Amino acid sequence: MKFTLSWLKDHLDTTATIDEIAEALTDLGLEVEGIENPAAALKDFVLGKVVAAERHPDADKLQVCRVELPGGEDQIICGAPNARQGITVVVARPGTYVPGPDFTIGVGKIRGVESHGMMCSERELGLGDAHEGIIELPSGEVGQSFADWLAENDPAKVDPVIEIAITPNRGDALGIRGIARDLSARGIGTLKPLEVNAVPGGYDCPIGVEIAPDTRDGCPIFAGRVIRGVKNGPSPDWLQDRLRAIGLRPISFLVDVTNYITYDLNRPLHVFDADKVAGNLRVHRAMGGESFPALDDKTYTLDHGMIVISDDNGVESLAGIMGGADTGVTEETTDVFVESALWNPVQIALTGRALRIHSDARQRFERGIDTDFVTTGLQIAVRMIVDHAGGEASKMAIAGATPDTSRAYRFDPKAVTKIVGMDIPVKEQRQTLDRLGFRLDDGMAHVPAWRSDIQGEADLVEEVARVASLSKLKGVPLPRPEGVAKPVLTPMQARLSKARRTTAALGYDECVTYSFIDAEAAALFGGGSDATRLENPISSEMSHMRPDLLPGLLRAAARNQARGQGDLALFEAGHVFWGGEPGEQRLAVAGLLTGKTGPKDVHNASRPVDLFDAKTDAEAVLASMGAPAKVQILRGAEGWWHPGRHGRICLGPKKVLGVFGELHPKVLATLDVKGPAVAFVLFPEEVPLPRQNGNARPAFTPPSLQPVERDFAFVVDAQVEALTLVNAAQGADKALISDVRVFDQFQGGSLGEGRKSIAITVRLQPTEATLTEKEIEAVGAKIVDKVAKATGGELRG
Repeated sequence: MKFTLSWLKDHLDTTATIDEIAEALTDLGLEVEGIENPAAALKDFVLGKVVAAERHPDADKLQVCRVELPGGEDQIICGAPNARQGITVVVARPGTYVPGPDFTIGVGKIRGVESHGMMCSERELGLGDAHEGIIELPSGEVGQSFADWLAENDPAKVDPVIEIAITPNRGDALGIRGIARDLSARGIGTLKPLEVNAVPGGYDCPIGVEIAPDTRDGCPIFAGRVIRGVKNGPSPDWLQDRLRAIGLRPISFLVDVTNYITYDLNRPLHVFDADKVAGNLRVHRAMGGESFPALDDKTYTLDHGMIVISDDNGVESLAGIMGGADTGVTEETTDVFVESALWNPVQIALTGRALRIHSDARQRFERGIDTDFVTTGLQIAVRMIVDHAGGEASKMAIAGATPDTSRAYRFDPKAVTKIVGMDIPVKEQRQTLDRLGFRLDDGMAHVPAWRSDIQGEADLVEEVARVASLSKLKGVPLPRPEGVAKPVLTPMQARLSKARRTTAALGYDECVTYSFIDAEAAALFGGGSDATRLENPISSEMSHMRPDLLPGLLRAAARNQARGQGDLALFEAGHVFWGGEPGEQRLAVAGLLTGKTGPKDVHNASRPVDLFDAKTDAEAVLASMGAPAKVQILRGAEGWWHPGRHGRICLGPKKVLGVFGELHPKVLATLDVKGPAVAFVLFPEEVPLPRQNGNARPAFTPPSLQPVERDFAFVVDAQVEALTLVNAAQGADKALISDVRVFDQFQGGSLGEGRKSIAITVRLQPTEATLTEKEIEAVGAKIVDKVAKATGGELRG
């Protein structure tokens, strides 16, 4: 939703700045997505006067101009045909950024003659398409800011444009008056009264209106007036400027009026060419199969039940969504029928989605508009047309009646404190609701017709709280009932205890090292900055807060290896730090394996530790902390991990539960650790908390339906990782695919150089019904498609 500042001030009497208005809108829930302030882009351009202009000695089409500026006269080369002595121009001095051509002006030479600036055209300033000549101003003083001159003489060109996001429940904010009403409730100005000066009807409406009995639930009221003798044509400049500012293209006055009132008052209208309407207009449901040529130059085939407006010739408008081309107004239109109606939001949404039509009218009707504004909006439109395009208006033709949407809810000032926790004076609460259009009477708040989102007492509390500003809400702990013992451990403390017990049970010895390490070791693990440096370190080897648990474990491993203990399994749990301020820390659990898996034996079972040992142990510790069983293994860990032998355990690209793998050889060499060395680092705080408390496991319920397995072999580039292929296949249907395993890899031979084949088994586990062959094939097609997009591979023939 876009609007200009001057347009807003038509409804809001305010002296607030654009920044104050933007801040208030976001705080009220109407989030500001952007502000276009043309004056800010033009602030460095100044007015100058050409005191002399001579032909360039080396170019017939260039003029050497002397321009009077605040600091004296400067020489500027100009190629515009209208550059001449005596005109007032807009000058960009050296160092000024010019938005049109997107460059910054500097001092330069053109054909050997120096130029100290640029005299600008409209296109170069982003104010229009004119570029045949430079801007000539009828007034202005030398040195005056061009932005200030425009504000005084042509304010539309520097009118700020605000764009806000509208949540689905705030249909009233799709009109600028609704936005102004919210701001007035906040105290950012006063809402101006809406003037309605109805045009008296001089004759009975020659076009009758009717609503079919089976359509009254979709259209409770339909009204219109005929205006004879109008003169259509271009809209006034002010109206065209406003429509262009919000991204709408002016078409003709009669069309522009409906667009203007749609955005201004959130009242969609439609104008028919009365001479093209055959007989009367009837609102009814489509039989199905009718063709409808719309104003967007497309023809739509209607489904049964869609609400349309028809005359004797057939369908002329798709109710509440888009008008028809056959009765659309043109420059030759002299008689018009102005229509205003109320449509069922659900019906509008269903029709719009079925036909894939997106229009301003649909957007507003399906969110709910003011049910009491049908005839009032019509009167405002008729007055605007008669005042600007002339003509004589008929009496109003009406079918149906305004529906009774009145409702009231109990207003309890104490509820704001009880529900939200804010202490707002009763007088302020009543004033807020009054400014928003609610009527307070005998302890009840009567809801205005334009607020279809207000459906209960809690909504009244929300209105009061958001206008008062939820940013003022302060956190207060809830009172604890007497007799209930506080838990001894927090959930995170209990989780850390489980992680310690599990890691110890896996054969690791727990280490407790200092939280301080030396600068060299800290730098290896992404730390060592001034933010973590200690003011008074215990020693030079304890100068920085540790950025990771691994430096302490590696130092401990190096000391053990120096004393003949090479096969080690060490772990530590504690905090790591990236800054010295409160909160700049996180909890971690790290494990380190070095040497071999066990002593030598006759069965040759002893082998060097590898990253899969670290992966297995990491998964076991995560399981003890309640981590989900299904995770993703991704690349891209920090530089102290081996670039090709590590993995991040993730719930998504940004949700990292831990890292495992081999440590970089450079890190091991720096810390005097003999390899191989593998490790894992887990982050308990990243593991989602369980939805239910308690240690009891739910009963195991085995699947009642037989799983299905399918094998796939993909030919991919030799550099493609099997993990990438597995993740892609797993993501084809997360609910149905329970497991993906690699069972074969083949490289070379008939595949050619640089290609390999990876074969996987995919297990499908249905939960509701046995899979049909068609369903299995559909999942298989998804798997092939996903793998192809992720790896560029194809099924092996």
